[in-house]
Amino acid sequence: MRRIITLTTDFGLKDHYVAAMKGVILSINPEALIVDVTHEIPPQDIFKAAFTVRNFYRYFPRGSINVVVVDPGVGSKRRAIVVKTDYALFIGPDNGVFTFVYKELSPISVFKISNPKYFLPEVSSTFHGRDIFAPVAAHLSLGVAVEDLGRRVKKPVELRIREPEVKEGEISGEVVYEDHFGNLITNIPGTLIRRDAVVIVDGITIEKISTSYAEVPKGGLLAIVGSTGFLEISVNQGRASQVLRRGSLKVRVILPSS
Repeated sequence: MRRIITLTTDFGLKDHYVAAMKGVILSINPEALIVDVTHEIPPQDIFKAAFTVRNFYRYFPRGSINVVVVDPGVGSKRRAIVVKTDYALFIGPDNGVFTFVYKELSPISVFKISNPKYFLPEVSSTFHGRDIFAPVAAHLSLGVAVEDLGRRVKKPVELRIREPEVKEGEISGEVVYEDHFGNLITNIPGTLIRRDAVVIVDGITIEKISTSYAEVPKGGLLAIVGSTGFLEISVNQGRASQVLRRGSLKVRVILPSS
């Protein structure tokens, strides 16, 4: 059965970890279609894993199986779970990596993965990606029912998401993510702002919201609603992360009165 299985991890590509997971999946279902989302999540960064999941899952076909392994609690009492939605399945540790899935998809059912029938015969305490999550994904791709994996979980772990503060004429938020290009993505939804808004970040005032990077000269700082749907601070053909201070950057959006 040719079913899509996506992989998102913090393993990097220097070591054998990703290949081992793929080998397990293909040994169980040789026809599985494995797609690498990224293996460059910063080590143990659960929020960035959750944000990455939020930004890709909806672009895959319905019925895809999404495996996420950013798992600083591996080998502890943290649960292994599968999240069942009408759109897709999500497999990984119960540590908040599926926070945005819980917020955006409904209805959902969450099950603890506890049936060893679907694990590898020997389970390492340090590599559940290979020994639990990969084989479970492969078995699900062959039609195993989610309900066969274990009991339902009533309250899965969710991250505390920092929401922007909105008051009359002003929105206060912060940078939450830096992408590969050095763009600084904030937690301010683009739906809250207008093109004539003024953005203040790190003591610098940006006089408008751009609609493309090329609206400013090369090396110029700009504010734009990016492809994630959030306001981002960018530099045309440069890296905003090198222009502005590192760390938690506060961002203010001033909305001119109509």
